[in-house]
Amino acid sequence: MKHPRNYFKPLAIGAPAPLRELPVRLERMIHFVPPHLEKMRAKVPELIVKVDVVLGNLEDAVPADAKEAARQGFIALAQANDFGATGLWTRVNALASPWTLDDITEIVAAVGHKLDVIMLPKVDGPWDIHYLDQLLAQLEARHGVGRPILIHAILETAEGVNNVAAIAGASPRMHGISLGPADLAASRAMKTTRVGGGHPGYRVLADVQSGGERAAYQQDLWHYTIAKMVDACAAAGIKPFYGPFGDFADPQACEAQFRNAFVMGCAGAWTLHPTQIDIAKRVFSPDPGEVAAAIAILKAMPDGTGAVMIDGKMQDDATWKQAKVVVDLARMVAARDPSIGTNYDL
Repeated sequence: MKHPRNYFKPLAIGAPAPLRELPVRLERMIHFVPPHLEKMRAKVPELIVKVDVVLGNLEDAVPADAKEAARQGFIALAQANDFGATGLWTRVNALASPWTLDDITEIVAAVGHKLDVIMLPKVDGPWDIHYLDQLLAQLEARHGVGRPILIHAILETAEGVNNVAAIAGASPRMHGISLGPADLAASRAMKTTRVGGGHPGYRVLADVQSGGERAAYQQDLWHYTIAKMVDACAAAGIKPFYGPFGDFADPQACEAQFRNAFVMGCAGAWTLHPTQIDIAKRVFSPDPGEVAAAIAILKAMPDGTGAVMIDGKMQDDATWKQAKVVVDLARMVAARDPSIGTNYDL
């Protein structure tokens, strides 16, 4: 185990010092772009003003014979655009693949000064993070990158779920963790071919009622894993995210899955299709009614102590903390999206 004094030391001579606090950024949606397609790269300038994060995807959904084109396409789109307050991320190929080393070395060399986060797939344990952590420090030192590139892990193996707390605390580079339901389902031998969301076979039955039908209720396949991921991230001071929802033709189910994740503590979700951007923006921006209630609690308890009654409900220091979470998020949303912020009485 690394000594606490060494946790925040650079891992290479000349590398930037690791961050002690994550940058405060709104990341309601991580929007995936396939950079091997020129027509998709051409849409990046308009995406920058619509989304919180633009991610160039080099892994799944990119054919094997297009991997190098995707890498070069990402470098080209990064060089061609000013991202401003919008995050620039890439998802590299998994560490076991033949493309990953070139993904990392070429991208950091060319656009490391613009890159915010590298998303690493199929993370099994902290050892995967340690490898990328050391490599990034060496590359940052070699290429004069002035700020550390953060790491975002995807939780998509049973071993990764088992080690999620260790993954979350593996490095000060850790930005967050996303749930990867499709690969995780395969890793667990779950009997579903869906990418996220529920399954009609996973349900509970109501008690038998005389003379009536027996009601059935579909359950959330991902509730346990999201909760475990959220706890690990919260304990480590990093961000949890829901991953992909694959059925673009079912926006209601997508919104329900995103909202479940939001209520449980996730900061955002992946958006794979333009129709999902507004869903994520709506879901991961707090409801104006919730914001108004939270503001009332903070005003009634300015120092966060004691207990008060508001509309017949007791509020104390615990609800004050809950209210502060909502109001702090509302302020971030208002700063990023003034049109939404006008609905908040801040």
